[in-house]
Amino acid sequence: MHTLYDSESFIVTHLLASPIHQDDKGHVTVSDPDDEYMADRPTLMRHGFEIVDKRSGKELFLDGAWAELFQQRLSEWQRNRPTQDEVENTLAQYAELATLPLHVH
Repeated sequence: MHTLYDSESFIVTHLLASPIHQDDKGHVTVSDPDDEYMADRPTLMRHGFEIVDKRSGKELFLDGAWAELFQQRLSEWQRNRPTQDEVENTLAQYAELATLPLHVH
């Protein structure tokens, strides 16, 4: 897990992909790449982004196609170096999709 952005309004975290295996009974486990038993099982690689809107106290998790689109946006930002206002405006657009209240444990 890596924090990519942290401001007064937003925090963006990248949750890195882990090798995930599902056995014949549907049980899902995070695998050890050196585990010979799991070596021949199907593997899914998933990653995602968590966007927390500190102003509203809500969070949004992007995975799958949404995560890939957000990754493209991040790559574009690395090339074009947007202003903080541009980044904040984009994150505000994503935050409009957030419906989950943030609970600190």
